Amino acid sequence: MKEFMDKDFLLSTETARHLFHDYAETMPLVDYHCHISPREIYEDRRFDDLAQVWLGGENPDGTYFGDHYKWRLMRSNGVSEEYVSGSKPSFERFVKFAETLEMAIGNPMYHWCNLELRQFFGYDKPLTPETARECWDFCNEKLRHDPGLTVRGIIKKANVAMVGTTDDPIDSLEWHEKIAADPTIGVKVCPSFRPDKAINISKPGFAEYIGKLAASVGKESLDSVEDVCAALTQRLEFFAKLGCRASDHGLDYIPFRPCSPKKANEAFQKAMAGEDVSVKDAERYQTAILLHLGREYYRLNIAMQLHYSCMRNMNERMYAKMGPDTGFDAISQNTCGEAVARLLSALDAEGRCPKTILYSLNPADNEQLGTILGCFQSDELPGKIQHGSAWWFNDTKSGMEAQMKSLANLGLLGNFVGMLTDSRSFLSYARHDYFRRILCNLIGGWVENGEYPNHEASLKKIVEGICYNNAARYFGL
Repeated sequence: MKEFMDKDFLLSTETARHLFHDYAETMPLVDYHCHISPREIYEDRRFDDLAQVWLGGENPDGTYFGDHYKWRLMRSNGVSEEYVSGSKPSFERFVKFAETLEMAIGNPMYHWCNLELRQFFGYDKPLTPETARECWDFCNEKLRHDPGLTVRGIIKKANVAMVGTTDDPIDSLEWHEKIAADPTIGVKVCPSFRPDKAINISKPGFAEYIGKLAASVGKESLDSVEDVCAALTQRLEFFAKLGCRASDHGLDYIPFRPCSPKKANEAFQKAMAGEDVSVKDAERYQTAILLHLGREYYRLNIAMQLHYSCMRNMNERMYAKMGPDTGFDAISQNTCGEAVARLLSALDAEGRCPKTILYSLNPADNEQLGTILGCFQSDELPGKIQHGSAWWFNDTKSGMEAQMKSLANLGLLGNFVGMLTDSRSFLSYARHDYFRRILCNLIGGWVENGEYPNHEASLKKIVEGICYNNAARYFGL
């Protein structure tokens, strides 16, 4: 029987162990898509306790923050919401989470949490209800006093080269400006452009948001699709000046319904007047905005990330109470692969197709995405069109293996830009370690099975590329 989570955790062959310990383990990491706060980086926040880091809770304004992966698990264990996201004492909430984690055999959260305890705190016992008090006291002492466990210390300890936050076009980016002006911050912190609210014409609050977008560019109103495009371009150029390397679109599905400017404007005017907008009209407007942004991403050398096939806020009662991103989303089934390809094709026909990373939350789309990639690659750089890392509910051992096997079968795994955290927790950098172990075990198995030669230079190039070098090239570090 193997020891739990020893130094060779998940590495089942000698080749896998060699690739991980000699190449992958020490490479810097590029966390090119996450949801952490740039303010907390600038202020070098120090957390009070593990519950604050892991579980979060309710903000003074009634909104919620925290790791909804953990919240979902606790709810599945029958834990009352007052312990999950509520106001119960921190240690009591932590114990409830420890009781939940004990039951999470086979869930990646079990591995992530124990990896975080080991990597950042040096606590090497499994977290259980019996060890909860010891773990709590041991880790909190370090959180409160260890100079290496402030936010910047955690980033440094994890060997992070670049952080890509997720920012709305109307954001002032004041914390990014302060970070850029502070030479003591040794990591690139780049804003990422997330214009979903300007695209989601059929969702509540659209007209109000367009008013805010107008104010962000010094205008009283935006009266046409052309005005919206101009405002988004102005904001995108501001993002680019502060080092923006990527955009991000979190859409229910990818539409593609090209139309005349007149038709797109008709849809926009209906939405701004508070009238119902048909699906067809909404897709016309959305397509016009996506095409415009794709062209601008190409011009400014910004990667376009497309995330889709998520059913969001499925529990209406809890959404009304807690708002979005609180653990009530699910995998959707959409047949928009053709629309994805047609969007890329339209941009390619103009010679303005940007670097693009495609993610579907539905793993059934892996092979479809793998074949779409090959239709739009370019000599501009290897792997210009990417199949993004296993996302959200696919961010598991089997999900990562499935995504990488699909990419290897249908494209070039060696050009993959690798892992991201997509997380709101600074401790989540341990997920890169998890990914790298799975990667090296997968490749090591192929080598030991005679499916790829044991050629040192090639294996080194592939592993170091996927861990860091490909992303560094892709995002221009």
